[in-house]
Amino acid sequence: MKLYLSSFRLGDHPERLVALLPEAGRVAVICNAVDAVDPAVRRQAVVAEIEWLTALGLRPEELDLRSYSERGARFGQDLRARLAQYDGLWVRGGNAFVLRSALAASGADQFLAELIRSESFVYAGYSAGACVLAPSLRGLELCDDITEVEGELSWDGLGVLDEAIVPHLNSPGHPEAELVEKVLAFYQSTGVRHLPMSDGQALVVDGDTRELV
Repeated sequence: MKLYLSSFRLGDHPERLVALLPEAGRVAVICNAVDAVDPAVRRQAVVAEIEWLTALGLRPEELDLRSYSERGARFGQDLRARLAQYDGLWVRGGNAFVLRSALAASGADQFLAELIRSESFVYAGYSAGACVLAPSLRGLELCDDITEVEGELSWDGLGVLDEAIVPHLNSPGHPEAELVEKVLAFYQSTGVRHLPMSDGQALVVDGDTRELV
């Protein structure tokens, strides 16, 4: 696998993301974790992600999973073929449950884990974009509003990781800093394996190499 999972935005070592991708790599940007916000705010969020990734020398473009939501898993191969055009994904943070619902409605959750485990594709993102790779989303309801999900609510993560990600810990100024402390306490009390991360940090996986930077 090739993963770059940041606590917040690009983190302090975006060069590690660039190193995982080919030169001027094509990156599909998924911002469906913020589908529940005001459309104007969502558009601004997409623009910001595109600008940050472009500044790194990458070639990003939005891939809106809602374009596939009416077709669902039956036409998941259409989305899989679209993703095959890219060198990797950048998955924005937001509401992990809203993101998970979009992955299910589009059919992406039927094949994305397999694609991520291939050595030819990079999965990158932050906050919810990282959290959704866990075996389960249980506990994240302490910081993400499950009532924002319009489709089917799923408590299952994609299971790419064997642990949960807890972003934004010890990150003064982040609006969810206090809420994620509750998530951390839940994982600790229930014995859920987890990786605590502060803003600026990123988990980098490149084949058998795994490093928190």
